[in-house]
Amino acid sequence: MASSCRHHQQPPLSHPTTTTRWWSEDSVAIVTGANKGIGYALVKRFAKLGLTVVLTARDQSRGLQAMDSLKVLGVDHHVRFFQLDISDPVSIRCFVSWFRSSFKAFDILVNNAAVCFNAMNENSMEYAETVIKTNYYGSKQFTEAMLPFFRRSSSMSRILNISSRLGTLDKLNNPQMKAILGDKETLSEGRIDMVVNAFLEDVKEGRWKTQGWPEIWTDYSVAKLALNAYSQVLAKRYEGVVSVNCFCPGFTQTAMTDGNGKHSADDAAKMAAKIALVPVPVLNTGKFYVGSTSRGICSKL
Repeated sequence: MASSCRHHQQPPLSHPTTTTRWWSEDSVAIVTGANKGIGYALVKRFAKLGLTVVLTARDQSRGLQAMDSLKVLGVDHHVRFFQLDISDPVSIRCFVSWFRSSFKAFDILVNNAAVCFNAMNENSMEYAETVIKTNYYGSKQFTEAMLPFFRRSSSMSRILNISSRLGTLDKLNNPQMKAILGDKETLSEGRIDMVVNAFLEDVKEGRWKTQGWPEIWTDYSVAKLALNAYSQVLAKRYEGVVSVNCFCPGFTQTAMTDGNGKHSADDAAKMAAKIALVPVPVLNTGKFYVGSTSRGICSKL
């Protein structure tokens, strides 16, 4: 996550081949917020590659519409749908109960679900609490609820958090908050929450513009900042057991960008799948990957 670390570019990750394929139809991937955009494209990608995929969507009808679209593509037999609102603890508990009765374990979790209430050139904090509750706390709570179900095997389970460069440390100009999140030795969930609470307090008191918070899509950026930091904590805690990485797909043509962007959701999904499906010998953890259709995928950490 931390942009305070020295940036370097790694060679682009190669597409998984039959000789490096570690998964089968018994391998299970969960993708949140997958009724459209990158999430939906990633479900398609995983299904075409032969994994079993759980598609989740906050809205039941939109999730079922996505399933109908997958049926037209002929990949629906690889996909299961269950309604999930990651910002709602009751919804998470319902999902856990359903998953426990339907599967033994899963191999990949892609936390893609997120909300943003600002148009491209807007930066209102009217929905800051909702954005933080969903994009950070929702992803965190769902991950914690699902950790007991990760498959323990030689292929190693994986978490991929769909994030953004808007949430890297170089976008934060508050020295105190930057020091808290940039110290990997002391970084903890409690310290991350301290930063998030400070931001929400600044929003409440109307001083967020002067406190050094990210300048673009501030609430969304702070939520991703927290998610990136949480990914670092998880990566350290479960090193050797679960691989935890973040991926910024770049400027992608989705509803969140009003259809603008340098590449399609399918392009972003291909890049995300590369990271999620790499074989164990080259599997990293605690990395922040940046997508580029022209240069492949490079790591910032």
